[in-house]
Amino acid sequence: MTVKVAVVGAGNIGCAIGVQLLHAGLDATLIARPQIAADIAANGLRLSDYRGQQWHRTGSQVPVSTTLDAAREATLVLLAVKCADVHATADALAPQLRRDALVVCLQNGIGSAERARARLPGQPVVSAIVPYNVARLGPGAYHIGTEGQLLFEAHPQLRPLVEALANRGIGTELRDDFVAVQWGKLLLNLNNAVNALSGLPLKAELSQRDFRRCLALAQREALATLQAAAIQPAKLTPIAPRWLPTLLSVPDAVFRVAARKMLAIDPLARSSMADDLQRGRATEVDYLNGAVVELARRLGREAPVNQRLQALVHAAEQGGSHHWSAAALLAQLSASPSPHTPIA
Repeated sequence: MTVKVAVVGAGNIGCAIGVQLLHAGLDATLIARPQIAADIAANGLRLSDYRGQQWHRTGSQVPVSTTLDAAREATLVLLAVKCADVHATADALAPQLRRDALVVCLQNGIGSAERARARLPGQPVVSAIVPYNVARLGPGAYHIGTEGQLLFEAHPQLRPLVEALANRGIGTELRDDFVAVQWGKLLLNLNNAVNALSGLPLKAELSQRDFRRCLALAQREALATLQAAAIQPAKLTPIAPRWLPTLLSVPDAVFRVAARKMLAIDPLARSSMADDLQRGRATEVDYLNGAVVELARRLGREAPVNQRLQALVHAAEQGGSHHWSAAALLAQLSASPSPHTPIA
């Protein structure tokens, strides 16, 4: 089968992946909002990363559409919309898709594939993880500020795409243990809320011990909840998940040495949640910290640290502070009751 890809929701992530797909020689079309499509037509797409790599396509070299009917011939549909938009986008896509088209959900958090399947009965749907941060630098220009390779839930239709990307030096991997992978990634993404509330770039935030201790509290709570649910998160960093809170809690001088690779990020890179707050958009906190809270609830437990982070981010969405000091945020989270407290 000839691989024809449609990237639905070509924002920062979708544009970054689209450039890489075209660089790998794949037949790819980006489906974007009119203003992004106009930007691409006028300026093309340029992608750089924190290691100095660059990819570039002129406007005439980037197939782009503003309507979902451009996905009609696609054999792979990469769904790059926000978590909250999965239902509506899947509904709109349903009459456009080939019955053998594989839909790949690229959202952070837990449950996007399940939500898409509910709207696309009979359609094959899998998940993927985009581990890196992508920022828009200007017209047609995007930048990958952190490390990581694309992770796909194993499916035979994805092999040609993975092989084409790998042949161009673009890191990808097919994984059979995708539930474990999603929870392993979510443990790391719990920092999105801390970063968004700090108002700082990722590197500056992670360089402060008290902000890291905030993340450690959220991770310990999540790990306890996962253990109660008999879910073993995948190891996605050189450090096993159970040791991440310990590493995060060490003094700054020790952390700079022990976690040098974790700090190998652009000084100005921020989490996508921080970008959403800055632009006045709804965040994905309900699908990250909120996923821990919901899992705990189903187990008859509480997750007060992640629930508090969720509440603070929602308050920031409504105009509340997203410039917390490390000490103040840590005090807020440390005052939460034990995550092991069962719900009465």
